[in-house]
Amino acid sequence: MSKEPFANLPDVLNAKQLAEALHLSKAGAYNLLNADDFPTLKIGGRKLVIKQDLLLWLKKHTNSQEPRKTENSQ
Repeated sequence: MSKEPFANLPDVLNAKQLAEALHLSKAGAYNLLNADDFPTLKIGGRKLVIKQDLLLWLKKHTNSQEPRKTENSQ
């Protein structure tokens, strides 16, 4: 078993593949592909994402395990 996330996916994903990988609806995948900070590759009228860019984006947008400061903590 590979330890790489999404190892079975192609190197470049379309909206359908992105939706399946992230367990989203196709509309949800298009929402991501249209987000300003999402690493979209535009070829003609198609919006795609490179798998490695997706992994970096997910890592960047994952909540860290570091304790968060509250109003009462300094």
